[in-house]
Amino acid sequence: MTVTTDCPEVSVVAAPVERVRPRHARRSGALALPLSMVVSFLAASAAPVPLWAHYGAVWHGGALVTTAAFATYAGAVLVGLLVLGEVSNHLGRVPVLLAALALQTTALLLFAGADGYPPIFVGRVLQGLAAGAALGTLGALMIEAHRERGTLASAAAPGVGTGTGSLLAALLVAYLPWPTHLVYLVLVGVFTVQAVALLRIGESSPRRPGLRRSLRPTVAVPGRVRPAFVAVAPVLFAVWALPGFFSSLGPVLIRRLAHSPSVLLGGLGLFLLATVATVATVVLRDLTAARTMLVGVLTLLVGLVGLVGGLLLGLPVVYLVATVPAGAGFGSALQGAMRSVVSLAAPDERPGLLSAAYLVSYAGLGLPAVLAGVLVSLGLPVDDVATGYLAAVAGLVLLGYVSLRRATR
Repeated sequence: MTVTTDCPEVSVVAAPVERVRPRHARRSGALALPLSMVVSFLAASAAPVPLWAHYGAVWHGGALVTTAAFATYAGAVLVGLLVLGEVSNHLGRVPVLLAALALQTTALLLFAGADGYPPIFVGRVLQGLAAGAALGTLGALMIEAHRERGTLASAAAPGVGTGTGSLLAALLVAYLPWPTHLVYLVLVGVFTVQAVALLRIGESSPRRPGLRRSLRPTVAVPGRVRPAFVAVAPVLFAVWALPGFFSSLGPVLIRRLAHSPSVLLGGLGLFLLATVATVATVVLRDLTAARTMLVGVLTLLVGLVGLVGGLLLGLPVVYLVATVPAGAGFGSALQGAMRSVVSLAAPDERPGLLSAAYLVSYAGLGLPAVLAGVLVSLGLPVDDVATGYLAAVAGLVLLGYVSLRRATR
């Protein structure tokens, strides 16, 4: 989930027939392409999730390899956000988005032809860099196309893409031929269509000098914001650890609980988490940051208790049902945490503050998953590791919420 600031205006070059269309229709058309690209980018990142168990069985990879592959993607997204996030302001949006589509396509072709883990790791790096470079630009395009609808779409699209990508991949793998190829080739076709649409629109954003300077990431927390940021950092770390859990250990756990090899089960957890998080973000968008944070913490704790209960009792239904409040808590606690600190900074201070928030968030997305993979590879039962993982998330969320309440008072 990204936040964009200080983005130049962009206009869509329309054919003569478009000039007679109502203004809201032109805006809706301009909104459709970036919205579809955000969804497809996040869907591509989630597409390998249902296949981790298959790759592990065929290539003899354990939990450490799976979690490392996921953390590689998270690290690459962070690099893309911090280093390449402002490049489109200087080179133009269409060239940057076309390059991101090319990287995504290359990654998917690597996945489709992979005969071992090295192409998977290379592809995950390419996917992460592409997403980091493109998502901020796409968010800005959506907001400029229609401020109200675009803002709503930029908040909802990442979760929709992640959830649908995981579920679509699971369905294609489970019920159609070419299980390790078809989902990637379908996405290649989608990206090809989007590239053609971008070329038809053309570049209309003015280029600005300062490309080299934009490649140096600015990570800075203003002094008056620092107490609140330090307080909220455990919440950011913990809530992002949750999708990391469902993207790495989650598919293995649900299949063990259900005593089923179904690939569809492997993608269901991430689908529920991401989809419900999106709904919560949209429904609670008008609440204050403090109330959003409170709702998020409470629902997240309910979900975490249910997830642990499902694991301890060996009940897959309880585990899946608990994913719903966990997803609602993830979406709302994240929004409440971000709004609590961003609102304290001046506009020119927000890019550096957001970069600091990205560092904490993507560390939470990747590092706990890798640590869990190490523990499982050392022989600890995966259920015990998962229980400890979820308990640590609950503890960090509570610590951060209490600290933030004290800091903001």
